[in-house]
Amino acid sequence: MSLKLKSLHLLLGRDDLARLPEGKLMINTINAHSYNVAQRDEAFARALQSGVLIPDGASIVKACRWLGADCQPRERVAGWDLFEWEMQNAKRKVMFMGSSERVLSLIRQRMATDYPALQCITYSPPYKTEFSEEDNLAIVQAINEAQPDLLWIGMTAPKQEKWVWQHWDELHIQCHVGAIGAVFDFYAGTMQRAPLWWQRHSLEWLYRLLREPRRMWRRYLVGNAKFIYYIFKEKL
Repeated sequence: MSLKLKSLHLLLGRDDLARLPEGKLMINTINAHSYNVAQRDEAFARALQSGVLIPDGASIVKACRWLGADCQPRERVAGWDLFEWEMQNAKRKVMFMGSSERVLSLIRQRMATDYPALQCITYSPPYKTEFSEEDNLAIVQAINEAQPDLLWIGMTAPKQEKWVWQHWDELHIQCHVGAIGAVFDFYAGTMQRAPLWWQRHSLEWLYRLLREPRRMWRRYLVGNAKFIYYIFKEKL
């Protein structure tokens, strides 16, 4: 199974965030990189389509239009847009699962200022490529005991999406669950998001490439070429 952009049901715009149903809901984001990965990772492709899917990339929005996709997003909806909207509407208890204890500590400090009425719960999982059965049980237990009103998962794609999908039935919670990766670092201040000019001109990817060329060149230079190839393949 490979992901087909033409048949995906995507959120159309930021206004649609207000219409997300209440209760247990998985929210994933898709950009050119995750689309590429999903072409060769069946579990990731299934995980992306198991909940609400947000077009976190101008390339996704433009590709949908060119393909004549069933769903035509009006605009890019970034993971940060989702984060801001959900946090402003959170009721009582927010949980951050993922990242390092250093990042989580910074998140707790900032939340105390930005959202003093909200309780912040954090959990830093072991730093491993693959969790053991004991690791997974501990994570699920921590989430179920916390019973958050909003749950953020931050372990980078595709690990975070696949983890939520694989353990969805074990999570006895009734809240939105968002896999938002880098937003943990943006909010903690350990990673700088592109300035507004770059965001408005759909150049956040170039900003990150210029700041971290050694780490990002393959993802953006090779990855963007792969994305164009896959889109043409899907078109034909």
